[in-house]
Amino acid sequence: MLTVEEFKKLALSFENATEEPHFEKASFRVNKKIFATLNSSKCAISLKLTPVDQSVFCSFDSENIYQANGPWGKQGWTIFEFNKLKEDLIEDALTLSYCNVAPKNLALKYLK
Repeated sequence: MLTVEEFKKLALSFENATEEPHFEKASFRVNKKIFATLNSSKCAISLKLTPVDQSVFCSFDSENIYQANGPWGKQGWTIFEFNKLKEDLIEDALTLSYCNVAPKNLALKYLK
């Protein structure tokens, strides 16, 4: 399980990742594109996944991993209640989210 500070450190460990405000949340971006948002008061993050990856992650723990409301969820945005999930699962999902929005040359550095 991750703390808010541990999540921030992990998100900022990706090349060219920055933290910027996004309404009442923190956003993590690469080349100005959001790959994660953090709602620290709810210990929840929203990650940009492909529909297939979203389905896979939601099947692991539908109580703590679920599609965002409305059209955002249909675009792959997925909510993770990170204080209830294992760190390696969050790290894998965050890596996929980063790679989904990062330029190809950066994404290739993180894909296994």
